[in-house]
Amino acid sequence: MKKLIPTAIKLKFRVIKRHITDLKFISKNRFAQKRPQENISGFSITIKQEIKKGTHFDNKIHNLKLASKAINQVCIYPDELFSFWKIVGNPSERNGFKKGRNIVNQKISEETGGGLCQLSGIIYHTALLANLEILERHNHSVDIYSEEERFTPLGADATVVYGYKDLRIKNNNPFPIQFKIEIQGSYISCSLNSPKEIEEHHVTFNTIDKGRKIEVVTFIENKKVAISFYNKLRS
Repeated sequence: MKKLIPTAIKLKFRVIKRHITDLKFISKNRFAQKRPQENISGFSITIKQEIKKGTHFDNKIHNLKLASKAINQVCIYPDELFSFWKIVGNPSERNGFKKGRNIVNQKISEETGGGLCQLSGIIYHTALLANLEILERHNHSVDIYSEEERFTPLGADATVVYGYKDLRIKNNNPFPIQFKIEIQGSYISCSLNSPKEIEEHHVTFNTIDKGRKIEVVTFIENKKVAISFYNKLRS
């Protein structure tokens, strides 16, 4: 019966279900809002990555810039939550997004809003360096890159699927913080700005080959903070 339900109806149901769940916690965990008038400066932790050129390169740049524009307007107060999808919204054609590369059911495919996972991934990696509290993060199901093709360590990714998988980060500092994304040419940078200095932690991703799967254990200093499993891409 589930196969007979249109995808749009399934998505709407998932979004409503998420919203109802969030209402139970909104008094304790407030979601960060767009505050365009606020521009935090003073100190920053920054990561820069290459945006690899491919079939959908121009569309990916477009999607990244569109989503980044929304994220750059958000200021996260103490104890507030950064939610990727509550800020970016539905990455649909109606909202201006274009088709790009995505991984769906462990296969590379073309979807509207494709390419946004590099944005969520670089935000996640920056948050790890700042030792922010990660409340929700999902790794990709498949490792699609060779070591020569990687633009970020395996284990530093954060896949996002509207209505299903979000990236949620809590500001555990006693002062506001702000993610600022900048895209120049084929490079993207993410800076975590703050009025007071945040210690930049040492983050490592330990990879273990398990045959058909790859296990990656993420450490901040010597503390284990995440375990990710990836299937190997079959040719």
